[in-house]
Amino acid sequence: MKKLIAILVLFVGFSMTTQAQNKMMKKDVKTVSLQQTKGEFTQKSITLSEGTYVFEIENTNVGHDVGFVLAPKGKTDAANHIKNAYVTEVVKNNTTGHSKEVKLTKGTYVYFCPLNPTPQYTLVVE
Repeated sequence: MKKLIAILVLFVGFSMTTQAQNKMMKKDVKTVSLQQTKGEFTQKSITLSEGTYVFEIENTNVGHDVGFVLAPKGKTDAANHIKNAYVTEVVKNNTTGHSKEVKLTKGTYVYFCPLNPTPQYTLVVE
């Protein structure tokens, strides 16, 4: 009986430790919320610190699907797009979508939507 209780206590302790670690790791992922209206993003520039981000894109009455592209400044051709920054599926009118997790390092990037289409805006990682 003592062995059974000891095993149960170890199992519960291990489970709690694993859950706490998972929650701590998830806290390191920050969300950047951006809103698109017809032909533009409402936020014209962003400054972030190095880290891991998810981009949340809100389609505010654009009237059609929108997307999101993030690329290093000066390298905006499709080959240089940061693929994880793409929304996981096009963002329908008056809904919100999100990207996968994106690890950003120091540098200057641009973000834009070729479906809307929008100008290129600056994102700086310090």
